[in-house]
Amino acid sequence: MLSQQHIDTVKSTIPLLESVGSQITDHFYVRMFTHNPELKDIFNMSHQHSGGQSVALFNALAAYATHIDNLPVLTAAVERIAQKHTSFNIRPEHYDIVGHHLIETLRELAADAFTPEIEEAWVAAYGLLASVFIGRESELYTERAAADGGWSGPRRFRLIEKRIESELVKSLVFEPVDGQPVIGYQPGQYLGVKVKPTTSEHIEIRQYSLSDTPNGETYRISVKREAMGVPGQVSNYLHDGLRLNQEVELLAPAGDFLFTDRQRPVVAISAGVGLTPMISILETLAKQGYSQPIHYLHACENVEQHSFRKRVNQLAEVLPLTAHTWYNQDHSDAANTHHGLMDLSLIKEELPLNDGDFYLCGPTPFMRFIKQQLLNLGAAEDQIHYEVFGPHQDF
Repeated sequence: MLSQQHIDTVKSTIPLLESVGSQITDHFYVRMFTHNPELKDIFNMSHQHSGGQSVALFNALAAYATHIDNLPVLTAAVERIAQKHTSFNIRPEHYDIVGHHLIETLRELAADAFTPEIEEAWVAAYGLLASVFIGRESELYTERAAADGGWSGPRRFRLIEKRIESELVKSLVFEPVDGQPVIGYQPGQYLGVKVKPTTSEHIEIRQYSLSDTPNGETYRISVKREAMGVPGQVSNYLHDGLRLNQEVELLAPAGDFLFTDRQRPVVAISAGVGLTPMISILETLAKQGYSQPIHYLHACENVEQHSFRKRVNQLAEVLPLTAHTWYNQDHSDAANTHHGLMDLSLIKEELPLNDGDFYLCGPTPFMRFIKQQLLNLGAAEDQIHYEVFGPHQDF
């Protein structure tokens, strides 16, 4: 039971959290993986090495402490995280492990400042938060298991098709090994893919947006080869290591970045491999015979890296669709093709700034850049919907 005294005590620790900063979460992850190394088969270790996960966890802790007396403010964040957790097959017992190491981390770093009163308050606060997540995740698992073609936990699938979409992107199609139907999904959702690359000492789980419409039989994802900096172990394995007829485990479709049919103009905006949920949206609109105006704006480095270019042109023949492309490197004389960074002012007269829905997906700096342009052009905040790769970041 979380009392008012608990709430006041947790809020009083905000300066302490801020003074220690991400040192808390760095220490937490080292401690947890030392004592519970089996969790390395669940957590994305690439995000651990980059520091992105530690920053995201610290921000989440600070936000929870700040809004502990007004949890509805965190509803959207809780839903986003709960959806992601189900794609890692997070279960109630994992919360016990995390809670233990969180409290011990605070005790070890805060020392004398971590009084029995503060410990009691944080134990109660964490217990409440864990119960919220466990409850919502239980609902999601139950709903998906009960649906036609649904399941809970990992399910074995076989790779039946691999197709090159561009210089860096390949599409992969999976069918269930058991031959049974598969659950549907909403455009914008993703699959959890569980594999053991030959280059990794751990089982790896990654999320990839579905890039087609539901058919009840198979799933398609489209994966970018991550070659810059530290090569992506899973993306490179899916490109080069996974062969036709080999098997992987998939977690049921999840995610809260959803296309909502409001029967008004739609603008899909993407950069790089952020186009995958947009292709799912466009394919869904074509299947529905959508009659409202549709705009698809895409940015990538050059024509060789432009995935689904021909397919978008085909969709423009059956949909009220106008497409614009920005190539950062290439110059092109093709219609509606631009050079450099995406500049919405060039087409502002075409955009439904007053009554349209804008869906964004791509690297966080790109979406921040586009969102600000839309706001400057007069679009309202609630017209803009976005998907963020990796640990969640607000902008």
